[in-house]
Amino acid sequence: MAKVLVCDKIAQNAIDGIKMLGHDVTIKIGMDQDELIATVPEYEAMIVRSATKVRKPAIDVAAKMKVIIRGGVGIDNIDYEYARERGIQVRNTPAASSPSVAEMALAHMFSVYRFIARSTWRLRKGDQFKVIKKESQGRELAGKTLGIIGIGRIGKELAKRALGLGMKVIAYDAFLTEPGVDGVSMVALDELLEKADIISVHTPSTDKPLIGGDEFAKMKDGAVVINTARGGVIDEDALLDALNSGKLWGAGIDVYVGEPEPKPELVNHPLVSATTHLGASTKEAQQRIGEEIIKILKEVFG
Repeated sequence: MAKVLVCDKIAQNAIDGIKMLGHDVTIKIGMDQDELIATVPEYEAMIVRSATKVRKPAIDVAAKMKVIIRGGVGIDNIDYEYARERGIQVRNTPAASSPSVAEMALAHMFSVYRFIARSTWRLRKGDQFKVIKKESQGRELAGKTLGIIGIGRIGKELAKRALGLGMKVIAYDAFLTEPGVDGVSMVALDELLEKADIISVHTPSTDKPLIGGDEFAKMKDGAVVINTARGGVIDEDALLDALNSGKLWGAGIDVYVGEPEPKPELVNHPLVSATTHLGASTKEAQQRIGEEIIKILKEVFG
């Protein structure tokens, strides 16, 4: 039996499953770093999502820790290389939430192209119905070119859905040469930027923005940018400049540099469809994440 610390909210099926394995489960959500450091020494497994940051000071005192599990895709909220140096496994559940994140990216495409978020906002603040209708002629996704930056699990799921809608899909990946999805063409990044009507980013965190002023300049006039990956992969100031100049038709943003306090001028921009890091927040994804967590604990503790 292992002592398992749950630091962020996970599905009940995960909690029940961990207990059925015979482990002792403690749920402590919303700890600050000092409380986390004081708590982790007695535990052998830790489960986090995106809210809890597991940094070196906490890892240093986690003498009994065997595994840190991130319920989700990215592990940038964990100092994972340092943890592994200390003999702690760092695992995640990337496949479990991929369909949900892909659907969120697609939802933002519809929202931007058909003025869904903007029309809702204008109606609620009292703008005239006929004026909104006149100023909200949208576009169809069918026939448009979707450029996917990062054709991993999420990128592949998005590509399948986009092809089903009659879109043309091109992709760039710094590490892959084959898309893994029939009907998708691999291209260089500059070609993707120049040809895509909609660009959706699906990469891990980057040390510096993957898309900045130079990249926006290479895009088509009237392009749309979607980010359901990580806030730092797009330069938010350059994005605002591209929106304000009319270079972009709009943007769909689920992730931000300053989470949980995103840049107000970005989320309040009339051309932005904004959500609060909800990509993996579906009942189905959380159920699958729970199943993956249980599987990992079985592998680690037998």
